[in-house]
Amino acid sequence: MKTTVIFLMFMFVYLITDAQIDVDKIKDKASKKVEKQVDKQVDKVLDNTEKKIEDKVKKKDNSPTGNTPSEDEENNSANNNTVVKTVPEDNPKLASYTKYDFVPGDKVLLYEDFSQDAIGDFPALWTTNGSGEIRTLNNFPGNWLYMSSEGNVYCLMKDLVLPDNFIFEFDVIAPVQGEDVYPGLCLSFFKSSEDWLTDELLPGTMGFHLQMNITSWNAAGYTNGEYLVDSKSELAPILADKSSHVIVWVQKRRLRVYHQRQKVIDGPTALPEGASYNRLRFSEWGYASHCYITNLKITTAAPDTRSKLLTEGKLISYGIYFDSGKDVVKAESFGALNDIAKVLKENADVKITIVGHTDSDGDNAANLDLSKRRAANVKNALVKDFGIDAGRIETDGKGETVPVAANDTPENKAKNRRVEFLKK
Repeated sequence: MKTTVIFLMFMFVYLITDAQIDVDKIKDKASKKVEKQVDKQVDKVLDNTEKKIEDKVKKKDNSPTGNTPSEDEENNSANNNTVVKTVPEDNPKLASYTKYDFVPGDKVLLYEDFSQDAIGDFPALWTTNGSGEIRTLNNFPGNWLYMSSEGNVYCLMKDLVLPDNFIFEFDVIAPVQGEDVYPGLCLSFFKSSEDWLTDELLPGTMGFHLQMNITSWNAAGYTNGEYLVDSKSELAPILADKSSHVIVWVQKRRLRVYHQRQKVIDGPTALPEGASYNRLRFSEWGYASHCYITNLKITTAAPDTRSKLLTEGKLISYGIYFDSGKDVVKAESFGALNDIAKVLKENADVKITIVGHTDSDGDNAANLDLSKRRAANVKNALVKDFGIDAGRIETDGKGETVPVAANDTPENKAKNRRVEFLKK
């Protein structure tokens, strides 16, 4: 009897324990099933999100310029509440890009496209405390300076003579090198009589930095080793793995920066009082990427369009933009064309001839044809986008036959690539 009781108690304990084990298994199985369902839903959401992003990128890449905003996208410029909607067309209206209010002048002060440097060499007019070389790229034309040393500086070995009102433009590619990396670089103009090569944080007696990466902009002037007011923006940052055309307008103490049809920075007191700059430098401080740069150009700014056209009878413009070998007027031309249109509207009896000019690169006949087509498209822009009577404008093209400088350096070739407006 005692043995039977013990046996029954043992079986009871066993059944309780076994039941507990089954409950634990059930709990575990249920938990795994819930997790599986959650994972499935998360994957579904992520897949949908990823598809939307891919569709947006494809739509963006298939646009005429590769980075034209969609029809419903609103662009808000820095310190400007104007809302501009752009319509994706093969030739979008220049009037849509009123934020391009800069007007390049009639003098080219610097042009550097590294075309005279051998592929694989460091450029002759530059120095660095790191390393770099000239490269060509499969997706982007021309020669590019590859800045291959992280945290180093790249200094132009030339004393610049710059007015207090000038425009600097350049193309930059910021390649993505890995996760948690924000590709970018820092541009500096400053005044110095020291050696060309300097890696000081605030070189010279005065100057300014413009830091840019794929998330934001930050500009700050300095004098005597002290920073002035910062100007920051997250509007239209430079693009990852794509070419970005950055435009910097210095007007005494005011600094304006443009990118992707937007004014991304407008700092009215960002720069030092009475500043003058004679040095140019790029650096990659704080950015773990090795950028490419090319097509550096400095021009005077804000020409006296009225006097040049009406009194002197001839206006030379370096503010009408075309891609190399193309005849389509680019959106960056808005400021210059708007300036000319204002003069024509205020002087209804004035008639003009638009003449296109090229450098000597390429075939003579092709250059002549290109210059004529460019002049015709400039006329079309003035007529269609600015309301100028077509009967007041004639066009012509001279190709490379009327240079204003010898076609022997990149800078002189840039001077020859121009559009002239002649009073009849």
